[in-house]
Amino acid sequence: MNTADLGLPVDVPSTALFTDQYELTMLRAALKAGTAGRRSVFEVFTRRLPDGRRYGVVAGTGRVLDAVENFRFDADVLRFLREKDIVDEQTLDWLAHYRFSGDIWGYPEGEVYFPGSPIMRVEGTFGECVLLETVILSILNHDSAIAAAASRMSSAAGDRPLIEMGARRTHELAAVAAARSAYVGGFATTSDLAAGFRYNIPTVGTSAHAFTLLHDRERDAFRAQVDALGRDTTLLVDTYDVAEAVRTAVEVAGPELGAVRIDSGDLLLVAHRVRQQLDELGATRTKIVVTSDLDEYAIASLAAAPVDAYGVGTQLVTGSGHPTASMVYKLVARESGGAGEGAPLVPVAKKSSGGKTSIGGRKWAARRLDADGHAEAEVIGTGPVPADLAHRQLLVELVKGGEVVAREPLDAARDRHAAARAGLPLSATQLSRGEPVIPTEYAHEGSGN
Repeated sequence: MNTADLGLPVDVPSTALFTDQYELTMLRAALKAGTAGRRSVFEVFTRRLPDGRRYGVVAGTGRVLDAVENFRFDADVLRFLREKDIVDEQTLDWLAHYRFSGDIWGYPEGEVYFPGSPIMRVEGTFGECVLLETVILSILNHDSAIAAAASRMSSAAGDRPLIEMGARRTHELAAVAAARSAYVGGFATTSDLAAGFRYNIPTVGTSAHAFTLLHDRERDAFRAQVDALGRDTTLLVDTYDVAEAVRTAVEVAGPELGAVRIDSGDLLLVAHRVRQQLDELGATRTKIVVTSDLDEYAIASLAAAPVDAYGVGTQLVTGSGHPTASMVYKLVARESGGAGEGAPLVPVAKKSSGGKTSIGGRKWAARRLDADGHAEAEVIGTGPVPADLAHRQLLVELVKGGEVVAREPLDAARDRHAAARAGLPLSATQLSRGEPVIPTEYAHEGSGN
């Protein structure tokens, strides 16, 4: 099963080499030692949110499911590994038959998370789980960073729609993933056709300054665009003189002109002037779209401006200053050695200074609510889940026995995020720097709380 099962047109290629070499060398050594088949639990989490951020957004889960499903070592990949002497023949034979057969649990896509949240839990043999570290982290770290920036921007924009238009500011494949994550975070459309084709995200686009410069007169460019695209199109009005362009645009398209786009200058001042001019010309329903290197702070500063939509590029696809979510993939429990098959799991954790410590044990997570129904704490624990939190658990089953069981349309993740953000305290949407909006609490096994 893959994205095609949702009616989407593009399959994911093999992801077997989206990995670090040390994952294969660990597998090689574990096979030789006889420990590769030891039952293990890995967890994805972050020790801290990006500086000043109040919540994180889980994004990329659907892409992870595709990546795990397509993690296959075909003949060409095996030949490469053999020729480069990366692994031995025993390991090559094991890889030739690789199929993830374990279980994956995780926060559903679009959910919010906090420091320590077990965002994803991967269970199976050590060998099959350790190989997935890099591909899972590369997807979740990138997509969650973009979704978090998109969420902040959509919160700042309120009811005004946001257009994702950052494809020219990042890697061509990252652009598609960024558009997907932006949609989860609240953006309405994308300019990237590959994202529209692959994920069925609504696409938009009209013209750039080059189209105006192509023509002898700005009026000729506007006329050509209106003739081709209709009066409801969006005309770019800041190539030369904005006031003159607005006047020409209404003369060409009439008061039925769909929108004008402003891409430079003092956007607050220019938007007010353009709105006044449009109204005076009778184009009272013509909308104003602003672009020009916007971020969440610029969007918030335009809240009082007569703006109808925002187009965001560079700041979005770079995570608005935080291009990674800093998630890690750590072994937290494994089968007790020397006890035979079916031995109990024992917690394991790295002990380290410098803020890199982790907590061992297979974890659950739940969100405790206050009397008003808003989140007040992220509770994480091992062992039995307290009765008062049993119905508030966050992890859902994503893969069971190697089979994906939780694939869903992208709109489900988008709607989930809107609901999750609405369930946080109001201060979550403040753009000022601050601590996580709710604390993370640990309920150790047997504590009863």
